[in-house]
Amino acid sequence: MPDWTPDLSGSDKPLYLAIADVIANDLKTGRLAVGDRLPPQRKLASRLAVDFTTVARGYVEAQKRGLIESRVGQGTFVSARAKPQRSAGPARQDLVDLSMNLPPEPDDPDLIQRMRAGVEAVSQDLVPLLRYQGFGGSPADKDAASNWLGRRALVPSHERLFVTPGAHPALLAIFGILAKPGETILSEAITYPGARSIAAQLGVNLHGLAMDEDGVDPDAFAQACARLKPKALYLNPTLQNPTTLTIPEARRTAIAAVARRFGVPIVEDDAYGFIPLRGPAPFAAIAPDLTWHVAGLSKCIGAGLRAAYVLTPDARSGWPFAASVRASCVMASPLTVALVTRWIEDGAADAILRFIRTETAARQALATELLPKGAFRADPMSFNLWLTLPKPWTRSAFAEHMRSTRIGIVASDAFTADGAPPEAVRVCLGGPTRRADVRNALEFMAHALQESPALASTFL
Repeated sequence: MPDWTPDLSGSDKPLYLAIADVIANDLKTGRLAVGDRLPPQRKLASRLAVDFTTVARGYVEAQKRGLIESRVGQGTFVSARAKPQRSAGPARQDLVDLSMNLPPEPDDPDLIQRMRAGVEAVSQDLVPLLRYQGFGGSPADKDAASNWLGRRALVPSHERLFVTPGAHPALLAIFGILAKPGETILSEAITYPGARSIAAQLGVNLHGLAMDEDGVDPDAFAQACARLKPKALYLNPTLQNPTTLTIPEARRTAIAAVARRFGVPIVEDDAYGFIPLRGPAPFAAIAPDLTWHVAGLSKCIGAGLRAAYVLTPDARSGWPFAASVRASCVMASPLTVALVTRWIEDGAADAILRFIRTETAARQALATELLPKGAFRADPMSFNLWLTLPKPWTRSAFAEHMRSTRIGIVASDAFTADGAPPEAVRVCLGGPTRRADVRNALEFMAHALQESPALASTFL
């Protein structure tokens, strides 16, 4: 009912909670019914003489309670899930989590059935898969890995190729092999927080390098090599988390030349390398003898798989690597690896990757449509965007304002390896969050960017 107007006069709660409470009460008394369309947020804000943000938060709160639902291009409706007998109390559900950089989850029934078929096929050999296995993967697993890595122009020998229980154990082992406590590993100035955590755990200094639009500055890299005598350079060169930049091939060649001049190994965290249809050649193809290549499967198939393919610079480097990972993890889960191998062999992995690309592009299109032009950096194939905040917003104030509306984002502090953190936040668009919820969160975020932090704080 587009003419519906909530009576907020009898509530002493914040106005946004009062709006959600009235929706619940009007549903209970019959003033609202399942399927009724609610007024557009801006129209209701004008009718109530309140700020748009107040109504937006009220609708978000009502949606969290299961009272209403947003339909793209149609409006906001009383949800079929709404139950009139419910208490009008402030029931809360999980936040709209835009803090985890995950691929969108498959929702196509045919694709899910295809994935299930792989699980069923693997289960036929269940008992042998419950045994200890040799470290690094069976010949069949390494053949599947070679097939998969071939998409990145890599043709590794089995002696240099290892199947590991995820990228993190691999990076932990590589950092530990290359650097002792107190020594230095270089990275981007804004870098993946997992690398920061691993370096801190090992007592290794992670020094961030100056960056431009193409990634790490080769001159800054050379100067740091001469001054700090680093033991390695860590890079996340394709769809970098969090900035989403991809280092172009010419810059990769220049960085590799500096690394070769100073004898610095490159640790290539290629988590997103399979997402673009056509990306630059990996460092492992440009400088194979210098590069430790880590191809995690969390971003291109699914985070719960905990499997990665690691390519060492040479066969000899694989010996301490295998010993280190074996000591900490014993082996990758044979059941998980068998499923990955099956999905690669029967084409399900490619089908999952196609879905991820399509859904990611659709969500990035929403960001382009809804957020202010020039306010953020992203890529059509990135799972997140890097949002630069306009003054007087600060990263902490903006993150807290989003959190108060139960929208989770991450401030730049988590990613800063060197220097003062910029006034920016990472906003993730994938994971289990539905596309409609992503749209709602981005709409609220776009409005907040146009408001004063002082005005926003009155609603906390």
